[in-house]
Amino acid sequence: MKQAMVDAPVGDDVFNDDPTVHRLEAMVAERLGKDAAVFVTSGTQSNLVGLLAHCGRGDEYIAGDMAHCYRWEAGGAAVLGSIQPQPIPMLEDGLPDPSKIASAVKPDDPHFARSRVFCVENTKDGKVLSVERMREATSVARDHGLRTHLDGARMWNAAVSLGIDGAELTQDFDTVSLCLSKGLGTPMGSVLSGPTDLIAEARKWRKMLGGGLRQVGMVAAAGIYAMEHNIERLADDHATAAAFASAFAEIDGVTITAHNTNMLFLSVRGDPNELMGGMEAAGVKMLWSDAGHGRAQSRVVTHLDVSGADVAPVAGALRALVS
Repeated sequence: MKQAMVDAPVGDDVFNDDPTVHRLEAMVAERLGKDAAVFVTSGTQSNLVGLLAHCGRGDEYIAGDMAHCYRWEAGGAAVLGSIQPQPIPMLEDGLPDPSKIASAVKPDDPHFARSRVFCVENTKDGKVLSVERMREATSVARDHGLRTHLDGARMWNAAVSLGIDGAELTQDFDTVSLCLSKGLGTPMGSVLSGPTDLIAEARKWRKMLGGGLRQVGMVAAAGIYAMEHNIERLADDHATAAAFASAFAEIDGVTITAHNTNMLFLSVRGDPNELMGGMEAAGVKMLWSDAGHGRAQSRVVTHLDVSGADVAPVAGALRALVS
C-alpha cells in the first residue's frame, strides 16, 4: 500500500484533475452501482456532505437514536447546515424501527421542518443488516417521499458476511458513505457515492468545509489498493474476533455481551482506569469505560493489523489482571 502511494500519479484535486482520485472515485461508483462518487477526508465528512447535499436549511433527516451520524459526529448537520435530526428508536439489530418512520415524517405545514432523507447504518456495532431487512425500513421511507442514505463505514464487513457484492448490498440507497480507513486499512479517507447531481453538490460542500486537497492522489492510491486487496480478507478479521471472543469467555469474571463480525463487547468487574493501566503495563492498549454497578466495559475491534497470533497474549494479560 505504501509503495502504491509512492508510485501514484497525482494532480490537483481542488481543480478536479488528480488522475488517481478520479480512478478511485470511478472504482467505488462502479463497485456500488452508483453514477458518481467523491473522495473526502473522513467518514464524518462523508456523512456530513451527504446530508448537506440532500437537505437545505430547515430540512431534517431521520435516523436511529444510536446512529453514528446523529450521536457521534458532533451535531455537524445541525451546526453547519441548519438540518434538524429526527431520531427514532433503533431496534436491537441496528435497524431504525420501520413502524416509527411514518409518524416521524412531517406533514407539509409551516410548523414543521421538511423531512428529506432517511439514514441507515450497516454494520452497526458489528451487526449485519441484510438487504431484505434494510428494505423493511427504506421501503417505508420511500413511500413517504424520502431519499435514503447509507452510513456504510463498515459496509464491506456486512457484504463479506452476507456473501454478496457491494452493489447488491447498497441497491436501495441513493447515497452511500464508504470508509477506507477502518477494516480496509488506509491512512485516511472515505468515499461518498450516489446520483451525479447530489455528488456535485456534495463536492461543493466538501470545498466549503475545508476538504479540498491538492496532491491527494497519494492517499487515494491507498484506497485503490485497499479496494483491490483488502475486502475479501475481512473474513479473516471476523474469524479473529471469534477467536478473541472464545478466549475471553474462558476467563472467570469476564462477560461477553455481544460479538458481531469484527467486533466484540465485554465487561468485567473493576475500575476502568485500573484496567486500562494494567493492560497497558502488559503491553496492550485497551480502552475501558464505566458500565455502572462496579463494572467496566470495552469494545474490541479486529482489523488487518491484528491477527490470530495476538489472541493468546492479550487474553493472557487480561486473565492475569482480572485474577
